[in-house]
Amino acid sequence: MAQQGIDDFLQAKRKAAERLGVDDAAVLPKNTEIETALRDYQRLFGGASHDEIIKEQRRTALLAMQMLNEFQPRLVGPVLAGTATDHSEINLHVFAEPPESVAMKLLDMGVPHAVRERRVRMDAARMLNVPVLRFLSQRWMIDATVFPVDGIRQSPYSPVDGKPMKRADTREVLELIDS
Repeated sequence: MAQQGIDDFLQAKRKAAERLGVDDAAVLPKNTEIETALRDYQRLFGGASHDEIIKEQRRTALLAMQMLNEFQPRLVGPVLAGTATDHSEINLHVFAEPPESVAMKLLDMGVPHAVRERRVRMDAARMLNVPVLRFLSQRWMIDATVFPVDGIRQSPYSPVDGKPMKRADTREVLELIDS
């Protein structure tokens, strides 16, 4: 994940299992164990350069969040957690009704973007299909997942630990950059 830019835990597990000749999925590490190992690897081998990448990604996230301020943006994922790599995208959650209003805002600002769809787990029983707007800011790809306005009250489950995702607003991201 750190060296090849793989950001999907299942894909990374499968690749590692294939390389090691492991057939039993029960012996594969949990996502939380992988995230801890990734964090340790980055601390040992990334040092100041990794810290600078994270800071640069957070600065870019903050710019994108300020640009999309009317949609109450929140930073989520590896950039927030500090485990992002040079290959990682910046993940934002934005909140709008209709969801097309975010795309219209980007069009009005002349920001080229692509629209995709993502399935997110909202709780143990409910999955939700939501639009994702992908655009470039500085040198980083931004994935802005668009939730309904009331989606700000309930964060989807994290693929890392199965708990509600941690989210940071612009003030919290600014504090992370300054610390």
